[in-house]
Amino acid sequence: MLSRPLLAIDIGGGTQDILLYRPDQPLENCVQLILPSPTVICGRQVEAATAARRDVFLTGYLMGGGALVGALRRHLAAGLKVYATAAAARTVYDDLDRVRQLGIEITEEPPGDAVTIKTGDVDLDTLAGSLAPYGVSLPAEVAIAVLDHGEAPKGTSDRFFRFQHWQRFVAGGGRLADLLYREPPRYLTRMQAVQEQVPGAWLMDTGAAALWGALCDARVAAHSKEGLIVVNCGNQHTIGVLLQEQRVWGLFEHHTSCLSGHKLASFVEKLRAGELTNEEIFNDGGHGCYIDPGYRPGGGFRFVAVTGPQRRLTIHQDYYWAAPYGDMMLSGCFGLVAAVAGDIGKIALDRGQTLG
Repeated sequence: MLSRPLLAIDIGGGTQDILLYRPDQPLENCVQLILPSPTVICGRQVEAATAARRDVFLTGYLMGGGALVGALRRHLAAGLKVYATAAAARTVYDDLDRVRQLGIEITEEPPGDAVTIKTGDVDLDTLAGSLAPYGVSLPAEVAIAVLDHGEAPKGTSDRFFRFQHWQRFVAGGGRLADLLYREPPRYLTRMQAVQEQVPGAWLMDTGAAALWGALCDARVAAHSKEGLIVVNCGNQHTIGVLLQEQRVWGLFEHHTSCLSGHKLASFVEKLRAGELTNEEIFNDGGHGCYIDPGYRPGGGFRFVAVTGPQRRLTIHQDYYWAAPYGDMMLSGCFGLVAAVAGDIGKIALDRGQTLG
């Protein structure tokens, strides 16, 4: 159990989910927020500049692309200019030559007539200021989840490069505890940028946070020993994981927009059978699939738990919609708390109960 306060922030493609965890009160009474994600906020600022026929200047940190990059492309297509510092420009591509090819000018000096937009995945000052009138202060310890494609070498697909990270994890033993970072690998540049903004923060991938969080649901945790499948249907990415106790045996990751309910169910069944291939997922536009050669489903791995804001993809399947502590949207935050605590599916409750 975690015996100290923790600020947990799970940053997705559509929302940023925030939990101010305090061990001295019920989770139901802890401050909880579902807000637009930083990329959505910045994307809206670009759209406003487009409507006003104003150029934009990006300055700040590398952050999640998503809505922001889409808005920048539309801004350029409208015949308007985009300027960016080198750090902010890497939100679009790590390779600055590719950024320039899009028509974005790299400069450290803001043009006088451009709208300045600050980039970054985390803004604790704004969050603290918003909560201060309610007498709420932020915990000193922070855990943050983001999806990080990593800085792929030139000529390498970022989808392929990200999935190499997952494959190394599974092949290296697939231990859940290894998914939480104090010092992330240097190629995970988005996590590195978050750590610049919040020194000392715990870091985790959003898919990993959702996995930990699903295990905070008692019904999901009850199937851990026999093996189960956990699916996180995020706004941009979907990940399916073969999990047994504290071991990940395999997984696939895809783009949610490429999936139908029928296709996802087919992938899940092939994953359970150990028959889903990396080529099938990658050639369909996803990141990939890897299953440990030692995986044997036997009679287990039949229970499927689903979480994530796009879980309605599975509405016609007999899957369990996980809702730890009755709140699916905070699955990632609960997962961050559980991971920092070092307990699978265990968060302190005022009633003295634990799940697991």
